[in-house]
Amino acid sequence: MTHRERPLSPHLQVYRWQLTMVMSILHRATGVALSVGVFAMAWWLLAVAAGGDSYATAAEYLASPFGKFVLFGFSLALVYHLLNGLRHLLWDAGWGFDIPDVYRSGYSVAVLTVVFTAAIWFVALGGAA
Repeated sequence: MTHRERPLSPHLQVYRWQLTMVMSILHRATGVALSVGVFAMAWWLLAVAAGGDSYATAAEYLASPFGKFVLFGFSLALVYHLLNGLRHLLWDAGWGFDIPDVYRSGYSVAVLTVVFTAAIWFVALGGAA
């Protein structure tokens, strides 16, 4: 019996990067980041409930440059995951499967993620007094 060479399954190295591929990977990555961020949020809520020194310690960590960086990343992931989730809900309803619509909605999610995250941080830092 002869042994035939079978073709290998395509891999990421074969495919050209596309917006849809990047959006899918980012959606999964932000979901994981939000899952990890929920533990930090629970830590903060427990510190609020404990009050006193526990809250002061949590507030100090979150006010540090690294804490602000983590909070920014969490808010960016939350906004992106929300908007891309809404995009997926529209797909589930049967809207936006044409290639131009897919790309239009993808770019819209990317732009709105930046705009909404910037607006959240503008308000949070006291810019809209």
